[in-house]
Amino acid sequence: MKKFILLFSIIIFSTATFAQKTYTVGNETLVLKTEVDGTLDLLWNTINDQYRYFVRTNNGTIKELKNTKGTNKKYQEEYKSVLKDLTSMDVSKVNLTTYSLKTFIDKYNSAANANYITNDSKSKIKLRLGVYGGLTNSAFNVNPNNEKTLLFGTELEALSDNKNSRHAGFLNVRHTTDNDNFKYSATQIALGYRYRFINKANFNIYGQTKFATVTFAKVTSTTVDPNDAAALLTIENSTNNFDVPFIFGLGADITLGKGYLTLVYDSLFSAFLDTQDNFPVDFALGYKFNL
Repeated sequence: MKKFILLFSIIIFSTATFAQKTYTVGNETLVLKTEVDGTLDLLWNTINDQYRYFVRTNNGTIKELKNTKGTNKKYQEEYKSVLKDLTSMDVSKVNLTTYSLKTFIDKYNSAANANYITNDSKSKIKLRLGVYGGLTNSAFNVNPNNEKTLLFGTELEALSDNKNSRHAGFLNVRHTTDNDNFKYSATQIALGYRYRFINKANFNIYGQTKFATVTFAKVTSTTVDPNDAAALLTIENSTNNFDVPFIFGLGADITLGKGYLTLVYDSLFSAFLDTQDNFPVDFALGYKFNL
């Protein structure tokens, strides 16, 4: 389990640096984020508490976009001259802000390349509805014989329609069944978050966490009837629990038809729940539809 926690920690850490690279600009070595990727790239980062912006051309030349004050204490707007020289477009209304630069460079890239996909900052939320089924050993519950049972459920995922967005939220409902050797069944409603640390056109791989759950569980047990030693009594105990367990998992979506084939290894580990000495087994296969 410790190895998996370490692996997941590395993955989570990598999400913070996945979109950043190190560049040499003049005499400086800078770690910059890629905001726009096209014929003309927009790079930026916060350095010494100041926003700094750069553009990179197709031949790899990087130029900083500056707006320094002159001796008259007025801003010189040097960045407009740089953008004008590179694009031959009207730059009079461009401001040295992420949104304004992104909009301008998107417009240029769209004109320069018909296949360019714009980075729409005003992207809307889209929904996906999924259904799935799989196998689990209910690792966070007492399961002495490590029995496996079936699970099935449905999910509503909300994400940006910007294809470059890596973030998504989800609400899912899943039911785990019992069997003759493991009389535990449960219905769980979970609210969670996903980050796609690999985000390609036809597939993505993500880490996810369920940060809030409501679980309705039933445990069935048998005992000897105190009034008849030859008879057994069946006892059902039902519980309702609200938890903030931070259950972590991994998943992948693969474009298939008009939707997505989805694979999830859920319940890899939890920040606050014990796996009861059983290695977590919680796999599901499903399909998502765009709404």
